Amino acid sequence: MHLSGALLLLTFLVPPVWVLDAYGAAPANDPSADVPPFMLLVAVVFGCVSFHVAVQIPSGLLGTWLGRNRTASITYALVLAVAGVLTAVLLWGVLGARLVAQNLLLWADFMARGSLAMAAYVWLSRRLRTRSVQRSVAR
Repeated sequence: MHLSGALLLLTFLVPPVWVLDAYGAAPANDPSADVPPFMLLVAVVFGCVSFHVAVQIPSGLLGTWLGRNRTASITYALVLAVAGVLTAVLLWGVLGARLVAQNLLLWADFMARGSLAMAAYVWLSRRLRTRSVQRSVAR
């Protein structure tokens, strides 16, 4: 799970659109600016950690459990389906039902970033499982 969280954090090296919009909204020396620029970095890290804990870990565990006797592509599809639902629920809880429909780009951004990280998780879990099966068969 830490691998998928680390990869998710690395995907934020390419900043989301909302960060770029918020960063250019007010100059740093503008007294009317409500939030200092470094708070955008805090928001990105908090969003990443929240997404990892509320979406990636449960969807990775549930998708891997549901797809344990299936191919990696079916397992990955199950993981993404669970992640899509959990992301929508998370955004609905944070932003409110009215705003989730308006923030489809935010949902798509989190899903695109999360899908890359969860692909690594599915690959690693398959790799470790096949190694443990090969070791047990060899004994």
